[in-house]
Amino acid sequence: MKKIEILKNKLAITFGTLFIVISSFAQSSNAEKIINETINTWHKAASEANFKSYFELMTEDAVFIGTDANEYWNKQEFQNYAKPHFDKGKAWSFTALERHVYFDASGNTAWFDELLNTQMKICRGSGVLVKVGKQWKIKHYVLSMTIPNDSSKAVIAIKAPIEEVLIQNRKSKM
Repeated sequence: MKKIEILKNKLAITFGTLFIVISSFAQSSNAEKIINETINTWHKAASEANFKSYFELMTEDAVFIGTDANEYWNKQEFQNYAKPHFDKGKAWSFTALERHVYFDASGNTAWFDELLNTQMKICRGSGVLVKVGKQWKIKHYVLSMTIPNDSSKAVIAIKAPIEEVLIQNRKSKM
């Protein structure tokens, strides 16, 4: 009789653990789907020049880092930069080619990286989203142009005279 009780307890623990694992996977999978939808909606709002929708998907303390070494903006600075582009009826158009999403242990912070099809050809985006109430919002985003390794020397030759000044200015501030 004791062996049957032990077996029942082991089965209960096994099924309980299995339920928790499956439930956790389903929640994570659903959160990943929502995050992908959020980022896709954010990119779509830019391509449709929907200023309000685009910036509502960012936290108030969001940071956007663009492709130029001088493009490090808080949300208000980024809005000031972007407004003229949105006012023209077309800002920029980014479509994800690939994306990877990761979560912290709490499930309230996520980070991602993506390859994008853009007017600049392939770019890489990466960022952090946080859960604000029940909604995911972009807190930090970095946009980078990709450079094929075989083209690096040519690109460096173009950048060098421009960025050497920036390097010297920034070095003096460190």
